[in-house]
Amino acid sequence: MGKQLFNDSHLSADGKVRCASCHMPEKDYTDGRQVAVGVEGRTGTRNTPSLMTLADAQETAFFWDGRRSALDQAVMDPLTNPVEMGLHDQAQLLERVQGDPAYAQAFKQAFPDAKPAISSEHMAAALAAYVRSLRSPESAYDRYAARHDKTQLSPRALLGLAIFQGKGHCAECHRLEGTPAMLTDHAYHRTGVGLDAITANLPALTEDVIKRSLQGGALGNRVATHADEAQLGRFNITQDPADIGLFRTPSLRDVSHTAPYMHDGSVATLDDAIDREVYYRSLQAGHPLQLTVEEREDLKSFLQAL
Repeated sequence: MGKQLFNDSHLSADGKVRCASCHMPEKDYTDGRQVAVGVEGRTGTRNTPSLMTLADAQETAFFWDGRRSALDQAVMDPLTNPVEMGLHDQAQLLERVQGDPAYAQAFKQAFPDAKPAISSEHMAAALAAYVRSLRSPESAYDRYAARHDKTQLSPRALLGLAIFQGKGHCAECHRLEGTPAMLTDHAYHRTGVGLDAITANLPALTEDVIKRSLQGGALGNRVATHADEAQLGRFNITQDPADIGLFRTPSLRDVSHTAPYMHDGSVATLDDAIDREVYYRSLQAGHPLQLTVEEREDLKSFLQAL
């Protein structure tokens, strides 16, 4: 049922966009674009994250800023976001699904005891169930970790793993614990990406966000339509100045297949992402990490094994 909804373009305002337009199976459920493109070609402000890790990660926060705490809430937001699927509200969504005879039998089979037969809650549950079913295939690193078999990684990738765990400090946020490893700490961090463009206007931006939070409204819609506010990150949810520019740590599973990178898609390649992370790790550590060209290639080789 969730897969049917996920792939239905009639659930968008222009009848051309579906969930799978941005979360493409052939691109590890990302879209390869800098930022998402929705109805009528409208562009958002955030890079499309992969959906391939949600089942195993037991996520409790969703979107780059963690504004949703439940998956069945998160999966419904894009349907009524003005630059994603663009429906006016969930009532319009419900009207479209209830008015399609193809859904009647499918919902009856999925929710045999439900009354009414089709509701927004049923749609949310079905979409969330489908998203949870998406899993990454076993990687070379998974086989290495599960069997302690060094032959699963190339010599260069093994050197990269040592850097990842050691002098690169990568594993402090992209954690290797778990089976399979989720490669995230589920926390929020600052990389400096996007902050330069809003620094001069920061006082007014933060004041406006706080004022609007008192008025209610859909936060996700505002973030998707205002690039400057989108760069505030976690602050949009907490209104805590310490959270300005903080974004959730993405998993690195399949990272070599999910370019471009960062919350705004502004880092085009894996090499650029490594350089960016090494630079900011140096700032946080208070001294340069000093990875050689060869060490960066080793680290890249390990990332490709994920």
